[in-house]
Amino acid sequence: MRGFDDLVAEAVAAPVEGWDFSWLDGRATEERPSWRYAEAMGRRMADATAALDIQTGGGEVLAGVATLPTLTAATESWPPNIARATELLHPRGVAVVVDEDEPPLPFADGAFDLVVSRHPVTTWWTEIARVLCPGGTYFAQHVGPASVFELVEYFLGPQPLEVRRRRHPDDAKAAAEAAGLEVVDLRFESLRTEFYDIGAVIYFLRKVIWMVPGFTVEKYRPQLEALHERIQRVGPFVAHSTRFLVEARHFPGKVRD
Repeated sequence: MRGFDDLVAEAVAAPVEGWDFSWLDGRATEERPSWRYAEAMGRRMADATAALDIQTGGGEVLAGVATLPTLTAATESWPPNIARATELLHPRGVAVVVDEDEPPLPFADGAFDLVVSRHPVTTWWTEIARVLCPGGTYFAQHVGPASVFELVEYFLGPQPLEVRRRRHPDDAKAAAEAAGLEVVDLRFESLRTEFYDIGAVIYFLRKVIWMVPGFTVEKYRPQLEALHERIQRVGPFVAHSTRFLVEARHFPGKVRD
């Protein structure tokens, strides 16, 4: 078995730009939701005339779509991701727009008949409704509440209920409806996730920076060493990611007070 320092050095040196997790192949596994988001999103893209991918990351999911509308745009805020998304999406004719993920979205009212997003950090429902044309659809896969919190709480300790409940699908549904969208599909799943070595843990926390804010190896070295020994002694560290699928349609005039 590889030593702690060797695994740490490898994980710290690994690039974390974009939203490609292939570095973890053979080192961590995560069950996939049964609804197959990328495939379902691709089918909707094929039928759309103008589409927007919000918070596209490195553009990896959108780049995998077989047929894109003639008018397709994507937004992203993080500079390394912007560069990666531009590299992947410009050859497909997609306009990558730098957006700081704060309202308003840099598009006109009713500009798109399809808005999609995979794992948005924040969701500005009123803006989504504004840029959707009448009858347009928002189709997205969101991270759910307390996702991978076994790992989060290993480093940060028990989290209060209000933190564990953040990103709840019921709250998303209420916010979407308040913005004038009708939620036509809402599904939730808890998915087994396993980390097979401490390098996988470090890479994951470096890439998904909001899980353990301010994470560095130096700051959490004692916990990392203890977790390394635990994995070597008893096997993979098991956590559970949560995901929910939401599909909503825009029907003007339904905004609630």
